Amino acid sequence: MSKDVSIADIVVHLHPESSHDDRQVIEQELRALDGVVSVRFDHEDHPHALIVAYNPDAITSEKVLAEIRKHDSKAVMAGF
Repeated sequence: MSKDVSIADIVVHLHPESSHDDRQVIEQELRALDGVVSVRFDHEDHPHALIVAYNPDAITSEKVLAEIRKHDSKAVMAGF
């Protein structure tokens, strides 16, 4: 039995007017989801770019984006 875990990354751009408090809540809620491995903002270069690493066998990128959109309806995944 293999114990390999798949990890995928997505970048989500939040609306530029999203607040620091909104970003903190998004980080906390994503970290609580099964399958999410890490969550971080690129505070220096792109403060509204959120990088999420997740296990695609446990959660989809669409589910991650849906959770983010609960707080920022204008959030978009990079490349979409």
